[in-house]
Amino acid sequence: MATTAQLFEEPFDADEYIERLAWRTPGGGSKGGAEAFDPKRLLEEFENHIEELKQLDEKIQRRVEKLEHQCHREAKEFAHKVQDLQRSNQVAFQHFQELDEHISYVATKVCHLGDQLEGVNTPRQRAVEAQRLMTYFNEFLDGDLRSDVFNNPDKIKEAADIIQKLHLIAQELPFDRFADVKAKIASKYHDLERQLIQEFTAAQRRGEIGRMREVAAVLLHFKGYAHCVDVYIKQCQEGAYLRNDVFEDTAVLCQRVNKQVGEVFSSPETVMAKLIQNIFENKLQAHVREKLDETRHSDVEQYLKNLYDLYSRTTALATKLTEFNLGSDKHTFLSKLIKSIFSSYLESYIDMERDYLRTRGAMILQRYYDSKNHQKRTIGTGSIQELKERIRQRTNLPLGPMIDTHGETFLSPELVVNLLQETRHAFERCNRLSDPSDLPKNAFSIFLLLVDHLCVDHIDYALEIGLSAIPSSDAKNANLYFLDVVQQANSIFHLFDKQFNDQLMPLISSSPKLAECLQKKKEVIEQMEVKLDTGIDRTINCMVGQMKHILATEQKKTDFRPEDENNVMIQYTTACSKVCAYVSRQVEHVRKSMDGKNVDTVLTELGVRFHRLIHEHLQQYSYSSMGGMLAICDVAEYRRRAKDFRVPLVLQLFDTLHALCNLLVVAPDNLKQVCSGEQLTNLDRNLLHAFVQLRVDYRSARLGRHFS
Repeated sequence: MATTAQLFEEPFDADEYIERLAWRTPGGGSKGGAEAFDPKRLLEEFENHIEELKQLDEKIQRRVEKLEHQCHREAKEFAHKVQDLQRSNQVAFQHFQELDEHISYVATKVCHLGDQLEGVNTPRQRAVEAQRLMTYFNEFLDGDLRSDVFNNPDKIKEAADIIQKLHLIAQELPFDRFADVKAKIASKYHDLERQLIQEFTAAQRRGEIGRMREVAAVLLHFKGYAHCVDVYIKQCQEGAYLRNDVFEDTAVLCQRVNKQVGEVFSSPETVMAKLIQNIFENKLQAHVREKLDETRHSDVEQYLKNLYDLYSRTTALATKLTEFNLGSDKHTFLSKLIKSIFSSYLESYIDMERDYLRTRGAMILQRYYDSKNHQKRTIGTGSIQELKERIRQRTNLPLGPMIDTHGETFLSPELVVNLLQETRHAFERCNRLSDPSDLPKNAFSIFLLLVDHLCVDHIDYALEIGLSAIPSSDAKNANLYFLDVVQQANSIFHLFDKQFNDQLMPLISSSPKLAECLQKKKEVIEQMEVKLDTGIDRTINCMVGQMKHILATEQKKTDFRPEDENNVMIQYTTACSKVCAYVSRQVEHVRKSMDGKNVDTVLTELGVRFHRLIHEHLQQYSYSSMGGMLAICDVAEYRRRAKDFRVPLVLQLFDTLHALCNLLVVAPDNLKQVCSGEQLTNLDRNLLHAFVQLRVDYRSARLGRHFS
């Protein structure tokens, strides 16, 4: 049986169990072993083992039944116990209710008895107190204060309580009969009040918080309690302002006093509020007045800086003070204190800000033009100027005398930085010092001054000067500086736009002034773009005029009809070489001066006009066979320069022109085939015919018949 039990090991596996049983039986292994396999012996072993398992099962079953019986018996016993406990608990609960009712009854009796005793004792106490006060009153009436309480300094607290009550009683007495005694009581009242304040002051100097608390509690019922608080506030500030930083000293003082007032006074929030009010109305107001009044009329820039700094530091101090208990509405309380200090300065702030910016901007501009020895021209306004502008836009003609600027753009990054820096400070001051309802309006007025100084007086003026300095299209060796003006104007306007978004937008984003600002900015951009477009267009005309001048002076008729057809050693003509060099310089100049899509736009326009010029120029000559080859070489070089434009349209135009030049050299019999080629098939037949007519053999070879 023990052997059988050993086979039931966890985890139990029936197959494993049978295998192990067979393995332990001699001759029963499935793989054989020392003995041969014996099925009968294995069967016998299995039958015996089955019997053992039956016996083991019966034994375990009997044990289970015994344990179940024992469990049922113990469950019944436990249930009886629980019932007994419940009955006991019910009895105890009833006893508790009876005891509670009895206690309530006794408590009611005691309260009733206490009320009766109080009803008897209170009048008695009042009578005793009245008798005691009458005794003291008689002493004042007789004029002889014999009681120890009035003569012993150690009993000043008790004396104060008595005299305070006598003072209240004396006020109810008729003056004609008790004038003398009322005066004596009042004199003693004030004398004790003075002594208590002196005692409080002395205790404060000694740092005796407990004594200060006792005296303050006594003085609470006296009229001089407010004076006691004033004395405390005054003494707190003694030696507190030794440094030059009144704001930091105030924060440290309030932090220290805040811990103390809670231990001394019964209403610390009132005392703390009074201390802060005293500091604001005396120390801070005097400090602010001293700092601002000395610069208000002598140095407006320093005045505005001081105003911004003082107001910022005062509001920061007020924010720190909100952590203290100052009553129910401490934010309104502190705001009123700040307003009382700065209201007279804030009312005139924006006017002074505008006057300063107007003066400062004009000075920065004038200082720059003086450094250039430039007398600023007066740009016309009104209907005449508008008429000139319209004529210039439509005809692209220079109006007025041309100005030689000697390469000066009259745009200064340093000047722009100074103007933007001043405006940034102005926006910061405006945001801090303006009333929230006036903030958008004030910020807009500052923005208008920036527009006047930066956009009108500087950028627009430089554009006008730049336009006046652009030479006519037939000028020789003209220096084109307008693209430099464009480059600097774009850079400056990016800075202007950045300040618009970073500084101005947060101040006006939620107000109706936003639409006005955006409209004003749009007008400024449009005005500058018109002048930039006009200047760029006239500059391109000058470039084309310069190229035309090079071609006119350098290109010779014999270039394309050489005397010796067999002795042409050049790859392309001198005129072509100089034009290509000039074009490369101008393309590079445009790339440096423009940004974004403007580069492609300008280069497209320049490339188209460049192509038109070369196209028209080639049609002025007649070409021999070798001259035609040289013309193709020239156009190939022009096309190589056209690649620098990086504009597909320009390259396509020169590809077509190159294909047209092939008509100058192709064999007469192949003309029709070439004209039907991919690049020429869509062109006007008259244009093709015009190019063929440029050949010197046009008439002799009867080439016109191919276009009839």
